[in-house]
Amino acid sequence: MSDRQARGVDRQIQEAEARGEFKNLPGAGKPLPGIGRPLAEDWWLHQQATRENMGLDALPPALKLGRERELLPERLDALGDEAAVRAAIEELNVRIRKALIGPIEGPPLRFGLIDADEAVAAWREQRR
Repeated sequence: MSDRQARGVDRQIQEAEARGEFKNLPGAGKPLPGIGRPLAEDWWLHQQATRENMGLDALPPALKLGRERELLPERLDALGDEAAVRAAIEELNVRIRKALIGPIEGPPLRFGLIDADEAVAAWREQRR
């Protein structure tokens, strides 16, 4: 970017600020989401998917599995009994196992199967 372009961008920002376009933005005064946590290797893809309101179905299967694994605690919190929790974990583990054994579209998986006993214990603790 040239100095002239940079000055033009700065001028546009100053004008927008003077018009009040940066006041009352959603999230103003709140911490940035994810601050203090390490970035996942594919952070940019998750950010773009969120920004464009892309669902999990738009992700390659390998990334979709990773995202489902990240969201699993929230999914389990919505379930009412241990049998349903174990069934949900097993269903996801079946798909993870297939991805680990065979070729899958997208980057290689960087995680393994979910420990059902640990997940159930966390689910129980959350319900207290």
